[in-house]
Amino acid sequence: MKRNVLLVLLACGLPCLAGNGTQPQVTRRTLASAQGIQGYPCAKGYAWFYADGRLNQCTVSRDAAFGEATVPEGSIIVLRPDGKPHHVFLSRDADIAGYRAMGGGLLGTAEGPVTAFYPSGKPKSIYLVGNQIVQGVPCRGGQWGIVTDPIGGGNAIVLYENGKLHGCKLTKDFDGVRRGQRIVRPPSQSQRIVH
Repeated sequence: MKRNVLLVLLACGLPCLAGNGTQPQVTRRTLASAQGIQGYPCAKGYAWFYADGRLNQCTVSRDAAFGEATVPEGSIIVLRPDGKPHHVFLSRDADIAGYRAMGGGLLGTAEGPVTAFYPSGKPKSIYLVGNQIVQGVPCRGGQWGIVTDPIGGGNAIVLYENGKLHGCKLTKDFDGVRRGQRIVRPPSQSQRIVH
């Protein structure tokens, strides 16, 4: 669980933390069989719950709606204390918001890339399967890795809540920004900022 929190922080940054930055207390329970919990099809095995009994995290036993996405069976969903979507570890590659999102992990689903969501259920950040054109911008695919994406390198695409591209790392020179740099677009997209 602590390792998952670290992966989330690396994937979507400190804004992913709720409230004052402290993590709510969660407890692990073993589900003897697959069961529906708060509308989610949780698989047999471990599930985590907040102190008030609300679901924090489980593996889904079948393809399931999670926010505005459908996540494949075997994915690990993580909810905020209020029951709204936070992030998911996809069990395999899947279509999220019209983009091919990276799933799975070398050591298992929980060690794979994180797809983060806004409380509204709209996608926030996605690690792409390979390079993809996102709203006309040539964005780099692949997940974080010492060689492929140093800490803070920004391989994930980030979307505004309205679905517009906030930023990504470029695969080629684009709009005056050099290949390999991260382009960040303000909500109006009338200007750009380069990091």
